[in-house]
Amino acid sequence: MWVHEIKTTIASINLIIENNKNEVTKNISGELKKIDNMIEQVLYYSKSYEANKDYIVKQFSLKEAIMYCFKKISRDFISKKIKLNIGEIEANIFSDIKWIEFIINQILGDSLKYTPSGGEISIKCNKEKNKIILNIEDSGVGIEKSELNKVFIKGFTGENGRIFGKSTGIGLYLCKKLCDKLELGITLISDKGKGTKVSIIFPVGNTYI
Repeated sequence: MWVHEIKTTIASINLIIENNKNEVTKNISGELKKIDNMIEQVLYYSKSYEANKDYIVKQFSLKEAIMYCFKKISRDFISKKIKLNIGEIEANIFSDIKWIEFIINQILGDSLKYTPSGGEISIKCNKEKNKIILNIEDSGVGIEKSELNKVFIKGFTGENGRIFGKSTGIGLYLCKKLCDKLELGITLISDKGKGTKVSIIFPVGNTYI
């Protein structure tokens, strides 16, 4: 109920901004997007305990889902001068598109947060016999080797969370939890000072479908 009410208020603020466009309202709109993302985390956190009640499996284009997510945060790419490299992602998968878009959005958001201005983020797919692997890789600050086994733990922020701030330790935790609910795999590898790669593994085959 709270999420519904606050989203109504955000919609009203966006309407005011739309009718009063200037440099100040442009900045307010950017901050409002961050608030909206936090609210989405709250919503999906609450839903993650009963995913089966809001879960619709259908076939969809993975590329379309990725482009939808990119469109939502394209201004952040522009403002930080981050280059987006999109490789081969022509793949259709069976899953819930809303949940997949949320997961991708969380990963892209983290990549943007921890990639310095002028860096790069790459997205591509690898197709194997029984799975499709979506790779999202950045040229960011990377993660300490000793912390890699903790990145999916709820509330874990690590060294980067303390240095860069504004980290809740909820984003990757939610990605892992939702992937488990959707019966998908998710892995993360990283090299300190060189970047991070997150992979989402989509099983394919008659059994999974």
